[in-house]
Amino acid sequence: MTKKDIVKKVKKIPGIIKSFVENISLKRKIIYLLIIIVLGVGVWLLATNFGSSETTYETEVATKGTLTVLTSGSGTITSGNYTNVTTKVSGTVKKVYVTNGDKVVKGQKIADVTLDEYATKRQADAWVSYLDAVEAVNTAKISQITLDKDMWVSRQTLIDTEKEYNDMVAGAWNPNTRAEYTYNEKAVLTKEYEVAKLTFSANQTKYSNSTADISKAQAGVTSSLMDYRENSATIIAPAKGIISDLGLFEGLAVSANSSTSSTTGSTIVSSQTVGKINDPDGQLIATVSMSETDVLGIKANQKVVVTLDAYSDMTFSGKVLAVNTSGSVSSSVTSYPVTILLDQVIVDIYPNMAMNADIITETVTDAIMIPTTAITTTNGVSTVQIMKDKKPVITTVEIGTANDSYTVITSGVSEGDTVITATITTDNSTTDDSSSLFTGTTTNTNRSSSSMNSSGGMPGGGIPGGF
Repeated sequence: MTKKDIVKKVKKIPGIIKSFVENISLKRKIIYLLIIIVLGVGVWLLATNFGSSETTYETEVATKGTLTVLTSGSGTITSGNYTNVTTKVSGTVKKVYVTNGDKVVKGQKIADVTLDEYATKRQADAWVSYLDAVEAVNTAKISQITLDKDMWVSRQTLIDTEKEYNDMVAGAWNPNTRAEYTYNEKAVLTKEYEVAKLTFSANQTKYSNSTADISKAQAGVTSSLMDYRENSATIIAPAKGIISDLGLFEGLAVSANSSTSSTTGSTIVSSQTVGKINDPDGQLIATVSMSETDVLGIKANQKVVVTLDAYSDMTFSGKVLAVNTSGSVSSSVTSYPVTILLDQVIVDIYPNMAMNADIITETVTDAIMIPTTAITTTNGVSTVQIMKDKKPVITTVEIGTANDSYTVITSGVSEGDTVITATITTDNSTTDDSSSLFTGTTTNTNRSSSSMNSSGGMPGGGIPGGF
């Protein structure tokens, strides 16, 4: 078909339409007119609704209260609220004085054992070691008294020598010769003065160290006494509490756990546990590891809230006992052990139980707080949006301490102000496949987009109920 033929056909279209309109009935004309009107109204509705949007806000009221900053860590219980009853003896149980469930006090008899020959020798050796340790303590105490006396004697010598030396320097005569000091006398007196100073300093140091020597000797007594008790024919309670898990009965043969040292070839006897004593009033020790950034804010006596996997529905309180600032390195990661002393508990907690600790590193009272998500910080300047007369107004604020959800506001926001924590924009549009112009119903799909102002807090933190 040529271009000329196409033009001819197009020119005939108005005539065809005119003929069609003249030949249809009035009823059909009215129906077609109504269809055109409905289509026009639908197109107009689409045009007016397309691209329309509505903005709403998530808000929260600024409140005054107490902000708590927590540092969390995980670790284990290092000592439980019970003490093991141990022994190194071997022989036959002769008498048992308590049963499980009995209350005992420290030093109370638990059982007597008839020792075999090997255990009898170990008991005698342990007793001699204990006596030697007691003698070492007495020797250390006598030495301290002697060192104390030497320190005071050397101090008096220093005072006398210093006076004579100062008189010599000032030009006084030698009190022994009643004449001017000779060159040789001056040299001797100068050296005597130096020796007097060094002697006093040395004696003072020895006396100061003598206290540590006594403590070391006393620790030897404690160790040797413990060893003697574990090698003694009489097994005693190492602490007060309630006896449990006691596995001794008359006639039972007990044997020592022994091994041979790979370096010296000597026999090493280790303790065996024959029961335990639960102390309801005992306190627990736990250890958690902190990173090098978290440990900086942790100090002794800070309060701690502890949870244990074994008691998921309970919380326990305590305090920081000590912080090991030496730390340890494992796989290029540095961690610092923090020792926690738990308050008294009424449940059984055993060593190596897994636990989590929330250490309260800072508490700010009587402070105005808002959600951290309401704050925008740009180039060091922080701002928030406050609702005034149903409109958002940007206000510059000064911020203080913050935790994961809330931030203290020191100026710019008053108690009771409504701050915007999130802005929600809703777009309304009509999809072709979800509408029917002929039935007069339209299903709108709302597409919501939210924008949040954040200064680094967790997404959504501090917004009650979310979006």
